[in-house]
This record gives sequence, structure tokens and C-alpha cells, in this order.
Amino acid sequence: MSTTDQHPTTLRLASGNGPITRSILPHPPRDALPSELPIISLAPLFSSSSSLASRMEVAQQIRQAATTNGFFYIKDHDVPSSIIQEAETAAFTFFRSPTSLKEKASMHNSLYKYGWKPPRTQRLNPFESVDHRESFSWRYDPRYDPSVNDLAEIPEEVMRFIKHDADDYPWSAVPLEFKGPVIGYFQAVLGLGRVLQRAFALRQKMGDETRVSIGSHTDFQLFTILGQDQVGGLQVLSRSGQWLNAKPIPGTFVVNFGDYMQRITNDKYVSTVHRVQNYSGRERLSMAFFFGFNLNETCEVLDSCVDVEKGEEKKYEAVSCWEWTQRRVRMMHDVKGGGS
Repeated sequence: MSTTDQHPTTLRLASGNGPITRSILPHPPRDALPSELPIISLAPLFSSSSSLASRMEVAQQIRQAATTNGFFYIKDHDVPSSIIQEAETAAFTFFRSPTSLKEKASMHNSLYKYGWKPPRTQRLNPFESVDHRESFSWRYDPRYDPSVNDLAEIPEEVMRFIKHDADDYPWSAVPLEFKGPVIGYFQAVLGLGRVLQRAFALRQKMGDETRVSIGSHTDFQLFTILGQDQVGGLQVLSRSGQWLNAKPIPGTFVVNFGDYMQRITNDKYVSTVHRVQNYSGRERLSMAFFFGFNLNETCEVLDSCVDVEKGEEKKYEAVSCWEWTQRRVRMMHDVKGGGS
């Protein structure tokens, strides 16, 4: 990143198509205004008595957020606070455990890099420092999906992309006190993600900055539902190039759109650059749920997002969802280049 006190700087980022850039205004981060990162109530989406008009109003608010900064808060999301709190407590207990315990679930024991990742083993932006964080990650597993009654009913072309290690690893290597609450959280947010997906479809049918906790990046897939604690540190890059503090708001999740959503909407929805800067001196916990297409699918621009009468054309070619995510994952785990 170049530096100057008078002119915008250039931020370099990784993408599935190679490096991209964003222009950054020469101003310190500031707190986001409500108009920039709105709070949207999802209550009509969970009420059987709500009218189509009220659900469409929620979808319209989401679309407005999607076409501006691409980030927003959601409340009245139907995920009990007890499930969130239990998952947070279990996560803190796990991460504060001795390294010898966490290493039993290390990504190095996984064919697919699932499980615990120690500090300085990930770099979301190859042009910035290695990320100063540790994490625990896994991929969708239909065995833990409450909507799946029979695994045999899942088509073979879908199942062959659902990759997992033997013996239910990494879950088999962590305490039940961690697995239970975290799986419970996953199941609740999976249901929320499916409700949000229907809302998006409903609206579409109508029409020290050298050291980072998590480097500047866009997300890979359709959208992300983020649960963050009260420490804060999440920053969102506005379209004008201003870093905005997405301060924690009790009772909400933060939602943002990813690369797939930007591609299929022909840039109408924004895959927004964001990062984490935690200088509080306190531990920070975030629980990110990434919602995307099945990996056997192909991501391509929707015809409904191209106004041919206005001379618009599709900006993106179709891309394999499997190949796109693999490109990004390979870059994320390359910690030898870039910053220090």
C-alpha cells in the first residue's frame, strides 16, 4: 500500500481472477452512519401473518443496502440469544485451552484444512501482514443439517463435492462442550441464511494499518452472516474509499455480500472490502457463517440483472464454484509472501 498525506492511497487485494485494487481516502476510519450501515428488522420474514407487502418492504431495504455499501445489520432474526451466548462461551473456552489440546484438531491433520488454525497461518490479503488470529473452521456437513432426513436423497453430483475427513474430523478431536454449542449455532444460522436467501430472491423477482487482525478482503460466496462480540474492530470500506467502523450492536448480526453475489447481479450488488483492526488489547471473537452455492454448480450472471434495452451486457463469464473457492483458499493459506 502506498502512503501519502494528501492523496488517496491504493489498496491491493486478492481475487479469484488475480490482484485488484481499491482507492482509499486519506482519512482515519470513522464510525458508520445509520444510513451507511442500516439496521433492518427481519420480523415480517418470520411471521406467518405478515403480508406480502411487508416482506417485500424488507427485501427492498436489503436491496438498498446491497447497492450502496453492501453491509447491513439485521435484528429480529429469530436466533435465540441463548444459542449465541452458549456458542461464544464454548469458543472462548476452546481458544483459551492449552495449545496441546487444540492441536488435536489441527488443520495439519486434515486433508481439507479443516479444524484449528494457529496464529500466523492465514493471510486473507497477500499484500498485507499475516493475519494475527487463530480460528476453527469447517464446511457444510449434511449430517448436521436439520432439514436433511436421508443422506441417500442427496444427488451424487452434489455429494461428491461435500468433502470431509474420516472419523468425523475435526469434531471427533474437540471436547463435546465445544462441539455441541457450536453445531447448535451453525444449525440456527443455517436456517437464518435460508430465510435471507428467499428474501434476496423475492426482491430480485421485482426487479497501524500494516498489521492486521484479519486482512483487507472480500468474501468468496453469496453472503456472510457475522456474529461479533462487543470488542469491535470490524471496518468496512465505503464506495467512496472511506474506512467505516461497523461497531457491535447488541441483538444483531452483520450481513455482507460476497463475490458470487456481485457476479450474478452484474455488479448491482456490492462485494464489499472489509478488515478487522483490534487494538483494544482484549480478546475478540467473531463467528462467521458463509452462505454460498453448492460447489458442483456454476456461478454466472442472471439474465434478470442485465437490462438489454439499456445496452447492458454480462460483465462476467461463468465460473466453477469449486474452482473459485479453491483459488481463494489456496491464497489464504499462503503466508510466505506479502507483508510481515
